[in-house]
Amino acid sequence: MKLLVVDDDLNIQRLYKEELEEEGYEVVIATTGKEALEIFGKEKFDIVTLDILMPDIDGISLLRKMKEQCPTIPIIMSTAYDYRDDFAVWASEAYIVKSSDLSELKKTIKKLITA
Repeated sequence: MKLLVVDDDLNIQRLYKEELEEEGYEVVIATTGKEALEIFGKEKFDIVTLDILMPDIDGISLLRKMKEQCPTIPIIMSTAYDYRDDFAVWASEAYIVKSSDLSELKKTIKKLITA
């Protein structure tokens, strides 16, 4: 199971990579939207987590571009802010608020890959 984690926060990158690899996932990190699109175009992923606020391309634009390339890929929007009322995030399969406790993220990943 291969995951693409798109986040510009080094602490989040480290946390997600360590915890998700402990769960047995292969984790690839992208620190910018541009890097994420390059990696996404070259490799096959089972699931993607996307930060909404990125320095170059925002997560909503990335979500749209990734869904154009691969409409069936499950994408989890991951942010420190509550965007649930923004209709654009509804195109994702799930939405989580970032936390140092990754139990919600892990539960969401398991639910999406077994659906």
